[in-house]
Amino acid sequence: MTAREREPGRLRVAVAAPLSTENRARIRELEPRVDLVVDHSLLPPMRWPADFPGDPNWQRTLQQQRAFEAALDSADALYGIPDVDPAALARVVRANPRLRWVHTMAAGGGSQVKAAGLRADELDRVRFTTSAGVHGAPLAEFAVFGVLAAAKNLPRLNRQQRDHEWSGRWTMRQVSEQTVLVLGLGGIGRVVAAKLHALGARVIGTSRRDVSVAGVSAVVSPDRIAEVAPTVDAVVNTLPGTEATEHLLGKRFFGALRPGASLVNVGRGSVVDEAALADALDSGHVGFAALDVFETEPLPAHSPLWDHDNVLVSPHTAALNAAEDRLIAELFAANATRLLDGERLFNQVNTVEFY
Repeated sequence: MTAREREPGRLRVAVAAPLSTENRARIRELEPRVDLVVDHSLLPPMRWPADFPGDPNWQRTLQQQRAFEAALDSADALYGIPDVDPAALARVVRANPRLRWVHTMAAGGGSQVKAAGLRADELDRVRFTTSAGVHGAPLAEFAVFGVLAAAKNLPRLNRQQRDHEWSGRWTMRQVSEQTVLVLGLGGIGRVVAAKLHALGARVIGTSRRDVSVAGVSAVVSPDRIAEVAPTVDAVVNTLPGTEATEHLLGKRFFGALRPGASLVNVGRGSVVDEAALADALDSGHVGFAALDVFETEPLPAHSPLWDHDNVLVSPHTAALNAAEDRLIAELFAANATRLLDGERLFNQVNTVEFY
């Protein structure tokens, strides 16, 4: 079926990211009005689950590139940003006046849309959605792991085991006696808050709106976090990377923290001023940091965070789980139904602040 021959009431979707046979069938089962245009010979092989950029050494031939772009330019919607490349996204938006919707694989796909540099009229014409929520449970588990690792002094345990040192006993901290500041009460932050509350922690959350969230005892505006910093034992960041959140956790915040407080980052690396964090770790204002995301990725070899005794470096892998591809496909199918039925889409990107 050509683009001009498509049936009314159906959605032609160009698959721009790896999508397994099982997940293609799942999308069609959940929303039969979707017509998937997919040729996996035009997509890079994944190296692990949810590896949507694929093997960086793989390249299309000129003929394959033309076929790939022709498929993109005939679609009503895209499953994924082509090659996870903002420039490729901008090209297809401008080449394809039929395009109505682009779904990004990342929870923080708004930053990729922003990087495409689209005009206001283009942002109005095409709806963009993210995979926010899919990663909530695994990221929340990593957040809890980080808070527990700090409370139980994982760095000291590792060091003593490495050195075969049987020390005297010491008192470990209890999460049930801690106050934890959770930055952001979106899909990830709410799951983090619920899990920490279940462990007995007192949870303070941040939001720019007046919200009430189960398990959260108090909600403060992000511009007031330095005021509550002296009262918290741990901080978990789940915020996206925007102009408003860049270096929100910097010298002023770390200086206000209760000495020895811990930090877990499962949001975006740009929220943390890493130079200020390194200073806070050296001074003891931050006693431990479990970091899954960084300002620059991969983390540069010269970063002091690599070798700091009280830092746990995770290579942006905390969100990955075996169900991720299926959950993204199911979210896409649900949004396809909403698009076809004229309803607002889940996780629609705010094209002013791009989150």
